[in-house]
Amino acid sequence: MHLPRPFTVVSLFSGAGGFDLGFHQQGFDVIWANDTNKDACATHKSWSKSQIIQKDINLIPLADIPYSDIIIGGFPCQGFSLAGPRKIDDTRNSLYKAFVSLVEEKQPLCFVAENVKGLLTLGQGKIVEAILEDFSSKGYDVKVHQANARNYGIAQDRARIFLIGFRKDLNLAEHFEFPKPTNERFVLKDALEDLPTPSPSDICQAPFSSRYMSRNRKRNWDQVSFTIPAMAKQITLHPSSPDMQKIHSELWSFGVGETRRLSWQEAASIQSFPRDFYFVGNLTSKYQQIGNAVPPKLAGYIAQAIQTCLTSRKLFNQCYTKTS
Repeated sequence: MHLPRPFTVVSLFSGAGGFDLGFHQQGFDVIWANDTNKDACATHKSWSKSQIIQKDINLIPLADIPYSDIIIGGFPCQGFSLAGPRKIDDTRNSLYKAFVSLVEEKQPLCFVAENVKGLLTLGQGKIVEAILEDFSSKGYDVKVHQANARNYGIAQDRARIFLIGFRKDLNLAEHFEFPKPTNERFVLKDALEDLPTPSPSDICQAPFSSRYMSRNRKRNWDQVSFTIPAMAKQITLHPSSPDMQKIHSELWSFGVGETRRLSWQEAASIQSFPRDFYFVGNLTSKYQQIGNAVPPKLAGYIAQAIQTCLTSRKLFNQCYTKTS
């Protein structure tokens, strides 16, 4: 179907723009993005034509944020307590509440919120229930979808959840199909193949902490990587490193040979960023931006599924007459 214009996207907590890049690559127009991290915003500006605002979202008036068809973002969840849903009002959840307030104010066709899988078990599931009720009260049918990046042609074990909500008046939620696993076999050898040998300055050289040595940090060429973390010191080992040896339940040691962490370029490739994608900032900042990102390839599959839903079952004209 020919679209009279691309679907527009506003992105919250966008970081370097992994989520945004996935939507952009599928033809969506990311018109506005926000983050507080200076380096991440500079990275985002280096590839995107979006308006990038580096500022605390709570200090930006809702009126200054443009209307869009879709709002995306991964809100922090540090304030959600095991004590129960009443803790949804924890002051540390101001960023989550900003996401909800923007959805309520702008009433986009749909929204996509990414978070860690652990959110499902907080408070024995009552926290996520409260979040769903919150979004539902703003006029949205919301469902939780689970995905592991490894099932979508990404060389990484990365389990995440996506809360996807469609405006109730559009009756779209029941027609939305989250992308099915592609079963494409893509391992570390595929992700790292042909990458140039990194400079030592592109690899974290910090000492290995007791926390680091508390478990295995090595996957082989024919496996997918462990989750790419945001902390440079915790980045996992390159598959050329010798296997780690288990000493006892919470202590491992390095094998004989040269051991090194993944470089930031290798971590970015595992996250499915393009090979020529550049991150602004020092080494610690680059690792942080990469580890915090939604893998663009996975975001692209979600974008495709949303576009299919929005343009199906003769709902296309209804969507556009409400937002154009």
